[in-house]
Amino acid sequence: MSHSEWVLDSCASHHMSLNFLSFTYVSSSSSILVMTVDGNLMSLTGVDSVVTPHLSLPNVYLILKLRLNLASIGQLCDFYDYLVIFSSYFCYIQDLQS
Repeated sequence: MSHSEWVLDSCASHHMSLNFLSFTYVSSSSSILVMTVDGNLMSLTGVDSVVTPHLSLPNVYLILKLRLNLASIGQLCDFYDYLVIFSSYFCYIQDLQS
């Protein structure tokens, strides 16, 4: 999987990325650790928006030791007013504000 691809994650508390280059600006964080689903602790390098030709996500954690970029389903639904529907064959995401 490339550093530009994103995985929808229903367990992630925040959007998280390992790709420093996709961030518009990174505000540094002070010694914050993030726990992964398997119990590992990883250092949070910073927080900012990720903007790519196909994706724009605010409030993304930059965690350099991640193996995948994670888009938090909870964060999409709670903070950005998206509707997310999963089925056996597809995942449908709709912006309810447009």
